Amino acid sequence: MLNMKKIVIAADSFKGSASSIQVADYLERGLHEADSSLKIIKVPLADGGEGTVMAIIKATNGHLMTSKVSGPASGHVEAQWGLLPNHTAVIEMAAAAGFTQDRQQNVALKSTYGVGELIKQALDHHATKIYVGLGGSSTNDGGVGMAQALGGRFFDQNGAEIPHGMTGLRELAGVNLEGIDHRIQNVQVIGLADVDNPLTGKNGATRIFGPQKGVRPDQVAEFDNQLNHLSQLTATVLGTDYSTLPGAGAAGGLGFGVLAFLGGRLTSGIAKMIEIVHLQARIQNADLVITGEGRIDQQTLNGKLPLGVAQLTHKAGVPTIAVAGSVSEDVQRLYEHGFDLILSTMTSPMTVDEAIQQAPQLITQTGYRIGKMIQLINR
Repeated sequence: MLNMKKIVIAADSFKGSASSIQVADYLERGLHEADSSLKIIKVPLADGGEGTVMAIIKATNGHLMTSKVSGPASGHVEAQWGLLPNHTAVIEMAAAAGFTQDRQQNVALKSTYGVGELIKQALDHHATKIYVGLGGSSTNDGGVGMAQALGGRFFDQNGAEIPHGMTGLRELAGVNLEGIDHRIQNVQVIGLADVDNPLTGKNGATRIFGPQKGVRPDQVAEFDNQLNHLSQLTATVLGTDYSTLPGAGAAGGLGFGVLAFLGGRLTSGIAKMIEIVHLQARIQNADLVITGEGRIDQQTLNGKLPLGVAQLTHKAGVPTIAVAGSVSEDVQRLYEHGFDLILSTMTSPMTVDEAIQQAPQLITQTGYRIGKMIQLINR
């Protein structure tokens, strides 16, 4: 007879409503309300987007740092980043140029300059390895702002530095990377991405992700052409075209910037996170794993975090439940990829705003339902 007692919670954040740490706390609360004897192990996760810094710090006993940097369009923001053992830093680009900041501003004005300032802070703290989370971006500047903050020059036909954002790229005539902070040459810069899109074209940063950031239909072709022009000028300088590499289109082209301007590399945010938090070891002897994120649909199969967890647990022979704020109607295919059960936290019709506001109760109630299911199995 089955006797489920050891439960591992390894979920992503529910964007806009609960961090990965909060999701784990709410699920644990509901599980224990149903059965206080359950042993719960919480492993907060992220894929390079929101929650990456906190999840890695929690797993490695790192230090949470706060730096004042430029916001995506105006003013300054207090951005958190992590300083880990062995001179390693972890940065979320969304902390300085995320979709939750300057929401009312025109996307054409938004820049990754603040991300470059965060990297500079990490260099000032003697980091020799820097992870850059490439998720949750509000920008589309190909990483130009980041490079400008680190000393790169992007100039117009008169030799003047172009303004930040896509408005500046419209005037771009030349690229000079000789002034990039020399310390970057001795640092491993690793971009954590959960998409493999190229910089430009029909599957590029602008056409696929631009609309959700506020890029209008009449701007898509223009912005895509500007990024293509940037990649051509950069390829002339470096002798290599990085724009077609998988992930170059991540975070509005910041993936391209990591590759071309910083000499870095890109890797799966999910795979690296699973490695850093030692998830494989932590699910050993587990009776059940609960994963999840804000929405589960066909896009989950495109390398989203719950899929990475489900594939790992499937190999280990551990049953897996995925929990999401909303679940699309066409999730049957997901059951072929390691998921044993997919649950929505919503049990009655409600608006997105209502679901976000009620997230703590809804996620807790879902934990309770899972706890009662476990009691039924153990009976």
